[in-house]
Amino acid sequence: MREFVYFSQSARTSGNFDVKDLMKAGRMDIAIHSFIQGVFLSHGFRKDMKFHFVFYGMPDPPKHIEIQIKDELEISKKDVGNLIRKILYKYKEGKKTEALPGCFIEKKSFLKLIDEMIDEGKEIFLLDKRGEDIRKVKIPEDCVFILGDHEGLPKKELKRLKEAANMVSVGNKMYFASQTVAVVNNELDYRGI
Repeated sequence: MREFVYFSQSARTSGNFDVKDLMKAGRMDIAIHSFIQGVFLSHGFRKDMKFHFVFYGMPDPPKHIEIQIKDELEISKKDVGNLIRKILYKYKEGKKTEALPGCFIEKKSFLKLIDEMIDEGKEIFLLDKRGEDIRKVKIPEDCVFILGDHEGLPKKELKRLKEAANMVSVGNKMYFASQTVAVVNNELDYRGI
């Protein structure tokens, strides 16, 4: 199963934000666009993948949201902001909570999440312009792709990831996070992964 982990240093960690002003919610707009590129297809959804958000913004960081599209989950591209709000509101201290079908929330750090994925035997790929061309890299079925928002990843996390992950690039230009997700999905679709 393919997975994406989207990290944001500033995205809100509570549901009390205005979906009409997502820039003030710690650039939640970038998170939403990346999610849309990750799971939406024309007339359908990718049900064979998981999308993870790790938010470090105020008021209660860190928050980890995991979403895998299920038939029972009512979702549309126009309402992803409200979906994230609802999930954040359902957070319960000290446990992983299924907020909606296939949607989980918990307090978990970025590095703890990545360490758990490594322990599960998943191959970790860090999306970085200086990485190896994704078209030349061997990618297994259980793969995880990590990307950051417009600020990127903090130095501590980046240093640790460079030891544990394969650095891959989708091209020699700097793309939006959402465009990067679309390019990776296309490459994996093309390979049948």
